Amino acid sequence: MQELTIKKEDELIMKLLHYFITEQGYNPIVLYGVKNEIWLENLESEYKIVRIVSNYIHNNEQFKFDLFKTKRIMHKIKLKTLSFRVNSLNLFVNLGDNVHLEECDYSNNITCIKVNNIKDLNKYDFIKKYFPSITKENDYKEKGFQLFMKLTEDINSKNEREAKKAEDVFRMKTPIVTYILLAINILAYLLTGMLSGNYFNMDSLVLYNMGAMNTDAVLQGEYYRLITSAFLHGGIFHILFNMYALYIIGPQLESFLGKGRYIIVYLFSALAGNLLSMLFTSGISVGASGAIFGLLGSLLYFGYHYRVYLGTVMRSQIIPLIIINLLLGFMIANVDVAAHFGGLLGGLFITIALGIKYKSTKIEMINGWIVTLIFVAFLIYGAFIGF
Repeated sequence: MQELTIKKEDELIMKLLHYFITEQGYNPIVLYGVKNEIWLENLESEYKIVRIVSNYIHNNEQFKFDLFKTKRIMHKIKLKTLSFRVNSLNLFVNLGDNVHLEECDYSNNITCIKVNNIKDLNKYDFIKKYFPSITKENDYKEKGFQLFMKLTEDINSKNEREAKKAEDVFRMKTPIVTYILLAINILAYLLTGMLSGNYFNMDSLVLYNMGAMNTDAVLQGEYYRLITSAFLHGGIFHILFNMYALYIIGPQLESFLGKGRYIIVYLFSALAGNLLSMLFTSGISVGASGAIFGLLGSLLYFGYHYRVYLGTVMRSQIIPLIIINLLLGFMIANVDVAAHFGGLLGGLFITIALGIKYKSTKIEMINGWIVTLIFVAFLIYGAFIGF
């Protein structure tokens, strides 16, 4: 039986793919209409894009056109992933001798390398800095078809593990905590309406007695108001708007974060919103909007880490929703805008501290706790001591 031989060029490509996917955590990007090139992304790396080009480019005109196409695709990737700066490493494995790499557009963060052999990468200091093990990790005992099969199996196994992680994160779970929060808010509303004798506009004294937010009362030691006020509402439209928002956002975020992290984010955001509100509001304040803005801040951070999956949703829905609701707070009378800002920042900071499954590093979480503690210290000092 004749032994199957593997071209040196194909073996080189497989080695590069194996290294970037299994050792550096890159994932393939599906691009329709692109031939003889492979795009990989890792948004946590210095070089967010690695592009392996097997197409034969024999002169500078073809090379310039290749760079032109690359810039257009990178622009689309920037928009999708909400990235201001994207460095791309372009590895050309079939480049003609007449092509001058000096034509590479470094001003657009495009770096080009001609690679005929893995050992060629040792010539570049930046490769040694960001990918120090690339030549070592590509030194295999297997040769030919056996090597090709090993690399293929390793890449498939890595892709399967990543797919299982994504499925675990995005698989919808029963939003028990959200249902409990909805029930508490609705029961509190019904009780307040019954005591007020009016479900459209609640009596201020009844709200106060049930735990509405009031700066003077909190300063006198009634700290429970910082939380209880987040479960009270001033009227039917107030609770309808907030509960609809909680019903839409809550199940998604509870599924993404997990029940424990989710309830911490909700309660901490309510607390942060009310603490910031103490700096600007002296009357009675109620509502779950501070906590809901906190969920939006948390979703914003989650979406940043999973922007490969949620980039379009982030750009077209989440960010506009946050901006519009913040602007509406300035335009509509009797809206506690400070609570909205406090909740938004609180939800963002505490989510950084708690971490995102499969994404956050220990350093990121430690930094998140530091920022969160500084934020809380600022709020407590401003609310109870004053600037």
